[in-house]
Amino acid sequence: MSFIPKVKLFSKQWFFDYSLILVGSFILATGFVFFITPHRIVPGGVYGIAIVVHYLTQGVFSFWPDGIPIGLFGLILNIPLTLAGIKILGPRFGVKTIVGFVLTSGFIDGITMLRPVGDAPLVNDILLSCAFGGVLIGFGLGLIFKSRATSGGSDIIAMIIAKYTRLPLGRLMIYVDSAIVLIGLVSFQDWAIPLYSWIVIYITGRAIDMTIEGADYNKALFIISDKYEDIRHKIIHDLERGGTCLKGTGMFTHDQKQMIFTIVSRREVAILEEFIGSIDPEAFITIMDTREILGEGFKPLKG
Repeated sequence: MSFIPKVKLFSKQWFFDYSLILVGSFILATGFVFFITPHRIVPGGVYGIAIVVHYLTQGVFSFWPDGIPIGLFGLILNIPLTLAGIKILGPRFGVKTIVGFVLTSGFIDGITMLRPVGDAPLVNDILLSCAFGGVLIGFGLGLIFKSRATSGGSDIIAMIIAKYTRLPLGRLMIYVDSAIVLIGLVSFQDWAIPLYSWIVIYITGRAIDMTIEGADYNKALFIISDKYEDIRHKIIHDLERGGTCLKGTGMFTHDQKQMIFTIVSRREVAILEEFIGSIDPEAFITIMDTREILGEGFKPLKG
């Protein structure tokens, strides 16, 4: 069974997906070249391994006096991992995934060669480099993921282990990346490296979530009140929002209650709270953060 989304060649969606991969790969590469690699930070993944190999092979090869290029070694690791993934897991890794890691490798080595000093940090502050590097890597990966491609590399290792152990994939990805971080500790004999690396991994994960899901400023509210008709009128006519009325039963009293579920902006939350407090101080309100809202009145739901 194929897990590869079917996209018509040279269609609008095709151009959009590959544009995301191109831009995402470039941003991902700049994050490594300018902020991560110069400080020997090892943020998991195949490029984390490549950073370790790059510094350990400095002066070993006359044709690579600065060490094996990071992009090239990442590519060398990604190709067999992808082939193994296809053989063991099936065709989950399409052409877009291959294009993604090839472009990323090319951009990493290309940008490095164009710099006067390839391994020079853009800023000397390591924590600042972790923050900006993590954001750029996460943003780049997020764009690649939005194209429905994968990052390959350590993700494939985690998927293969998950198939045979039945352990949760998310947990295994953390284990694999942490093992790579510890390789950096053993190689460079510096405890600061894994600590900074885990900071980068955390920031990268948050940046990926923000890129994929967006920074949503809306809130979801559950409102239980005997004055639900007044609240309903306020939501519809004053805030010009929609919602859903639900019937519920109190657990202790067994009284029938009317619940309102609605989505409003952060500013409108304060307006609604003040209004409900003035008409029904006994009301019960649950306010929840929303990650992404799709549908009429919000972000269009694409098929």
